[in-house]
Amino acid sequence: MTQFRYSLNSSTIKPTPILEKIRVASEAGYDGIELWHADIDLHLEAGGTLAEIRQAVDDHGLAVPTTVMLKGWCEPDGPADQEGIAECRRRMEQAVAVGAPHSVAGPPHFDVDFSLAAERYHRLLEIGLEMGVRPSMEYLGFAQEVNSIATALRIMNESKHPEATIVLDPFHDFRGGAGHDDIAQLRPEQIAVCHFDDAPASPPAGEQRDPDRVMPGEGVIDLKKFIALLRQIGYSGFISLELFREDLWAADPLSVAKSGLKAMKAICDPS
Repeated sequence: MTQFRYSLNSSTIKPTPILEKIRVASEAGYDGIELWHADIDLHLEAGGTLAEIRQAVDDHGLAVPTTVMLKGWCEPDGPADQEGIAECRRRMEQAVAVGAPHSVAGPPHFDVDFSLAAERYHRLLEIGLEMGVRPSMEYLGFAQEVNSIATALRIMNESKHPEATIVLDPFHDFRGGAGHDDIAQLRPEQIAVCHFDDAPASPPAGEQRDPDRVMPGEGVIDLKKFIALLRQIGYSGFISLELFREDLWAADPLSVAKSGLKAMKAICDPS
């Protein structure tokens, strides 16, 4: 049976300082940790360095599958585009410094010009690869158009870039309504990371937002199907717990991390 690697998306224990997040992920038994640029910036603003973050990651034997997130990369020509790309460059420099092979590129939310999005994603990939990191397309279930695997894949395919990759997420498959079936259209090397989470029965799927997510196995998403599709295409990369719950943020971060890893393994690698 295909063995996955397990990562903690640091949003799950959001208030914890970044170096402590890294320690918690290691102590809880994870193989990796996804780092948010907002947390990296807080560390730098407090007088810390990127080298300290990289050293902590290395000392704790963790990988950094991705950094989160890139935005402003899909604007029409003009000042907003110039500012967005400059910020993406800054964040991708951070991604390289902390050892992340991918950085998550959040999608445009409204009135998507798919031709422009494909051209801009190709450009973003070229910039990132020159720097040493691969920007990866994310879809969001609550975005107006780029809310499914199929729509993210459309941008990837139309970009005509061989290094295009995607970030999968069962919550967004559920929230956007398209489900998981299009995983079968992917090659394993096209997947940067699989975020992992669940969704409650209420409120209705179309009304849910990030804070509604629950621990894997506590909701109504068919996560076993999601995992079966990943195995079907031969994916053996990172499965990463990503939650945004204030009740978890108020709890002991190590306990939350351990509970999350146990919940993921119960679904992904049941004994």
